[in-house]
Parts: sequence; structure tokens; C-alpha cells
Amino acid sequence: MKARIIKLSVVDRENGAVNGRILALDFGKKRIGLALSDPFRWTARGLDTLTRTRVRDDVAAIARLAAEHEVTLLLVGYPLNMNGTEGPQAQAAREFGERLRRATGIPVKFWDERLTSVEAEEFLRERGEFPNRRKGVVDRIAATMLLQDYLDYLERVSRSAE
Repeated sequence: MKARIIKLSVVDRENGAVNGRILALDFGKKRIGLALSDPFRWTARGLDTLTRTRVRDDVAAIARLAAEHEVTLLLVGYPLNMNGTEGPQAQAAREFGERLRRATGIPVKFWDERLTSVEAEEFLRERGEFPNRRKGVVDRIAATMLLQDYLDYLERVSRSAE
């Protein structure tokens, strides 16, 4: 087993935060999948999916969760079209992220989430489960995949800076 060197100076260069928890959101029209990193930004774990009500209430619920877990970055899934353009859902995610930033004061980063829901559904099918009956679980898994992808990116950036 390879030993892992703890580096407390891993920096998200775009947002300036050193370590600290990241809360990831798989933003959807009906639900928001949620995932949380550990304080060292190595691993992602899914949280309960938020069933959407009103934007104001959704923002307040996420703000409470972010405060409770001492989140230092909000990572919002950015559902670009397959050709890389921004469609209506990507615009809605961007507007929601900006509301979160204003409400919490926490930096928000948008991260390409194309195909995370498809991958999450495939993951469930491989386990013999039916994704169409477990949409909240799909959203949670998609948020976890989104966050782990971002954490892996931070690790690659950190290694290339050495």
C-alpha cells in the first residue's frame, strides 16, 4: 500500500481556499443532489437529496447545511449541452449558484457535470437496482461523482505543481 503524504498547502488557486470542506450540488428542477468532502478534500460522500420547493427555501436549506459543516467552497454542477454550450438548465444553475454566493458569502465554483446522472444510473443498474424508482439516490450519487471528479482534479493540479 502506497503511503499518502499529507499536504496542508493544497490550494484551490481559483478560489484561494486551502483545504476545508466542499459542498457539491447536482442542481435539478425537482431535486438537488448533495455531496460533502472531508476537510482535507480527499474524499466525497453523499448527503440526503434536497427536494426543491421555492428558490428562497432551497437557498436557505443549503446555507444552513454549509454553515453546519463549515463549508469553504460550493461546487455547483454545470449541466452544459453535449456540444459545450450553455442551455436553459445551465443558466438556471448559474443563477442559483450566484444566489447561494450572495446568501452565504462562500465562493461558488461551477463544474461540468455532463453525464454524471447517466453514470449514476449505470452504477445503480450494475448493482441490480432500478434508477427510475430511486431518483433521489441518483441525484446523490451524481453529486458525489461530481465532487470526486473535482477532488481528483485538485489532486492532479497539486501533483503537477510539485
